[in-house]
Amino acid sequence: MAYQVPRPKLTFAEKIYLPSVIAGLKITLGHLWRMLRGKTHVCMQYPEEKWDSHLPPHYRGAPTLVSDEFGRTRCVACQLCEFICPPRAIRIKPGEIPAENKFAKVEKFPEEFQIDMIRCIYCGLCEEVCPEQAIFLKKEYAITGTSRAAMMHQKEKLIEMGGIQPGVVNKWNEKK
Repeated sequence: MAYQVPRPKLTFAEKIYLPSVIAGLKITLGHLWRMLRGKTHVCMQYPEEKWDSHLPPHYRGAPTLVSDEFGRTRCVACQLCEFICPPRAIRIKPGEIPAENKFAKVEKFPEEFQIDMIRCIYCGLCEEVCPEQAIFLKKEYAITGTSRAAMMHQKEKLIEMGGIQPGVVNKWNEKK
């Protein structure tokens, strides 16, 4: 059984939306007054002014690869980051380390490491899952390119962006 809901009785001012219009104008004029007094910034002049100093410590920017102080890549090509990546933006082609090398215990290294920055959603899962702390999210938000190919960051570009991360790297530790 349906029941009828009675409509409220509106005054003439409410019928022509006058109180709503006045309330909206009051908010707009308040913002204008604060802007004219210099209490509010309207916009940021982007290339000259940047958000770098205002970014929170937990900001997740562009993923990068890091190397140790000897120039060796920290990545062991375990492919955990590739498997955990929701949009499948990471591609790794593992390569074998020759048996005669003193670091043959590592078994693999990333022959090719590629991140499609157009597909990347900057979720940070790759950084969290990495056992060797080879991937870090930099506080970089201005990633641009002129073509799709320019946004496919290869291993060399990722290491250049990431830089050097000092500290013990488990895979290069001779005692392990």
